[in-house]
Amino acid sequence: MKLSKLVDGIGEWGRGPSDPEINKICYDSRQVANGDMYVALIGAKLDGHDFIASACERGAAAVVHSRDCEMPAGVVGVKVPDSRDALSKLATRFYHDPSSRITVIGVTGTKGKTTTTYLIEHILNECGIKCGLMGTIQYRTGARTMTAGNTTPESLDIASYMSEMVEAGCRAAVMEVSSHALVQGRVSDICFDVGVFTNLGHDHLDYHLTFEGYAIAKAKLFSSLSQNRGGANKLPVKAAVLNADDQYSGFMGRHAREAGARSITYGLQKGSFLYADDIRKGLGGNTFTVRTIEGESVEVTTKLMGSFNIYNCLAAMGACLAAGIGLDRSAAALASFEGVPGRFQRVDAGQDFAVVVDYAHTPDSLENVLRTARDITSGRLISVFGCGGDRDRTKRPKMGAVSQQLADYTLLTSDNPRSEDPMAIIREISEGMIPGKAYEVEPDRRAAIKKAVRLARQGDLVVIAGKGHETYQIKGQTTVHFDDREEAASAITELLGK
Repeated sequence: MKLSKLVDGIGEWGRGPSDPEINKICYDSRQVANGDMYVALIGAKLDGHDFIASACERGAAAVVHSRDCEMPAGVVGVKVPDSRDALSKLATRFYHDPSSRITVIGVTGTKGKTTTTYLIEHILNECGIKCGLMGTIQYRTGARTMTAGNTTPESLDIASYMSEMVEAGCRAAVMEVSSHALVQGRVSDICFDVGVFTNLGHDHLDYHLTFEGYAIAKAKLFSSLSQNRGGANKLPVKAAVLNADDQYSGFMGRHAREAGARSITYGLQKGSFLYADDIRKGLGGNTFTVRTIEGESVEVTTKLMGSFNIYNCLAAMGACLAAGIGLDRSAAALASFEGVPGRFQRVDAGQDFAVVVDYAHTPDSLENVLRTARDITSGRLISVFGCGGDRDRTKRPKMGAVSQQLADYTLLTSDNPRSEDPMAIIREISEGMIPGKAYEVEPDRRAAIKKAVRLARQGDLVVIAGKGHETYQIKGQTTVHFDDREEAASAITELLGK
């Protein structure tokens, strides 16, 4: 695409003797090649303006910048007020506005985003609507699958992946939308058709500072439903799918109404548009009836366990209903859903007790997981968890208190300590616990998992929380391979003498 067409109305540029053809857009100077555009983003730790010279040496034809700087001869500078906002608009234009050509469903909330997006993708695919996915674990474009870097990628990557989805024949895309992405404008030019709100709990207060700020960030998704572009695969009426049992549902709904979207509420209470009734829970999964306030009902059987997964199923069914999929078809699709990696995932090597691995890393999510575990076990509940370093410290004692309250025994260990001292993190967790009451400290995560497995007896349930699907552990500047599921299976095999 010609530079003049790409930047028209977005930034000011000093027109030179040439109007270069832009081969691709980059925000990482190391990826720049001849004929590319480099966009200098200002991040929390690094400023892309410091790498303009490097990008130019690699052959950048144009540089988008928000700070005054000199450009080398032959390189066109494009001045913008905000380079991150400009990147979103440039990406949308460069990839021919892919979000206007497919149905886009965004899922936001503290807990349940990943499972809900996987459920929506599964239902749509089972119902003949090819769907791409972007989230915490993977990006799936219909043509390829990639390990995710961020829950919500940069705007440039979102546009690129959505363009791939369109080319691969996808008619829909579902994506997790993090509060960071909403604040940083990564999705500001995405034309969402459906916004899903799962819940709001304690997380990311190191970034948003206050709970109110966190809620306002989440609400941006529903305000964005006012965008109306596109054709055949776009929904005629935008929709917000809201967890009515969460106190912030009305707040999100207000933003959706102001954007002109309709609301579909869900929950476990009869006042919701969709609600679950006749609930039966067990280690094999959940069975329940979904009813509507209009009198429709359908039986749902799923391999997913726990009350929180009933909410996730309702959210997915509501989103798919907004996209034109009837409840009966959604229910049929849910029966074949196998689950999400690292989300209440069972590890079974023939032992007479249960072991599950879960990504729960906030007080609310840990409470949900442990309450679910308590509901489905007849024996003792053993909890293994730690907290990530260089992250929200205020949640640490709260998680300690939750585990001590709900589990029969707790093993405090390391998560991803990063630059912090693992024992310092554990001490902060233990500040929320009663000394000497059914817990111990084992900073080596592998040893803690082994110890928990050896403590378990017939009928007990071991919950290993915090890392879920992750296959690494970050200690200082070093990242090593570590998978809770592998470690648990190894510990069980060793215990059984196999």
